[in-house]
Amino acid sequence: MDQPRPVPAPSPLTAPYWAACGRGELALQRCAGCARFVHFPEPACPFCGGADLPYETVGGRGTVHTFSVVHRSFLPGFEPPYVIAWIDLDLDLGLDVPRPGGTPGGGTPGDDPAGGPVRVFGDVTGCPPEDVRVGMRVEVHFRELEGFGPIPHWRPAP
Repeated sequence: MDQPRPVPAPSPLTAPYWAACGRGELALQRCAGCARFVHFPEPACPFCGGADLPYETVGGRGTVHTFSVVHRSFLPGFEPPYVIAWIDLDLDLGLDVPRPGGTPGGGTPGDDPAGGPVRVFGDVTGCPPEDVRVGMRVEVHFRELEGFGPIPHWRPAP
């Protein structure tokens, strides 16, 4: 018997994320104090403790950093096997993005201006689980969740 997938319950903290999904956009919090991106949503920056974390739209392409194939689901609406993954986003922040302390940024596209890759978590769809690989190029897409609205998923990029 098919059971419906649980519906997200937006809170004041996550409402901007879900509103962006509703527009077909991926948005992450970005700390005004240290310029780091934060995912999952947090009330305070886990890097510097700052409380000013507005959402910023980011691109929807990236690379699978790591993944797991789930063969036994404990939640209704998730039909195994399915893939969950950490995705390193492609972020071209340019050379003039300020790092903490006001120095110019730069670095590798996808790196947070404060250092390190910007990662998001999600499921990989659009291919058999056995085809997913570390380093695989993916793009975000949004599918309607009945009773809620669009939610993000990742699929192989062309």
